[in-house]
Amino acid sequence: MSLTAHIPSHRKPRRSAAKSALRAGVAGGVLSTIAVAGAAAPANAAEPVTETTLQMPTLSATQVAAATEQAAADIQQQAQQDAAAQDAAKAAKKAKAEAVHKAEAKKKAEAAAKAKAAAEAKAKAAAAERASRSATRTTLKAVSVSSSQATGSAAAIVSFVTSHLGDAYVMGGTGSNSWDCSGLVQAAYKSIGVDLPRVSQGQSTAGTQVSLGNLQPGDILYWGSAGSAYHVAIYVGGGQFIGAQNPSSGVVEHPLSYDQPTGAVRVL
Repeated sequence: MSLTAHIPSHRKPRRSAAKSALRAGVAGGVLSTIAVAGAAAPANAAEPVTETTLQMPTLSATQVAAATEQAAADIQQQAQQDAAAQDAAKAAKKAKAEAVHKAEAKKKAEAAAKAKAAAEAKAKAAAAERASRSATRTTLKAVSVSSSQATGSAAAIVSFVTSHLGDAYVMGGTGSNSWDCSGLVQAAYKSIGVDLPRVSQGQSTAGTQVSLGNLQPGDILYWGSAGSAYHVAIYVGGGQFIGAQNPSSGVVEHPLSYDQPTGAVRVL
């Protein structure tokens, strides 16, 4: 065996013929492309190339600051307008609520004033009516019945009904200060010891029938037919009678012409 048989060789290995041919072909193709481009360049160089350039406006620092300041002012103004609108809406709502409250208070005050005025008017009317009855009663009590008009029992009956002028009329009332028509007549005769029927129908036939042109004090006057009369009173002389007339007037004195009776009876 040779001494150099196991020493590796420092020579580069030869490239294969195939790889060399491939590389040569690539290089040739590149050179051909360059050659074609070089030939075409003069022809294309004759054609002018037009380029369009869009130039953006250039803003200075002052302009940018002014624009920023204007935008801030616009925002602030809008905020102020919005705040003013909200304040106006709140004020309008508050004003409306106050107006409603005032209207309700005024309505209540007017109603209270009307109620007070009505109560005062009613009280005055009642006081005037009481005063009128009292005055009438006092005046009539002061007037004595002359002996030519009534004497004895008749005078006592006249005195009794006169003393109750101004008393109230109450349906079914028999005294001592409230009467209906027949209750007053019955009490007047009872004061002299004479008992009469309780109701006007019976009282209209309790004595002797007399004409209205021949009346004497103490006679019982009646309205309606005898036996079915609906109202009675006492003749007191001088063309006057006293009776419990109705709830609005109570016990009063009237002339015969006020309400002409139908007939009369004499018990005494």
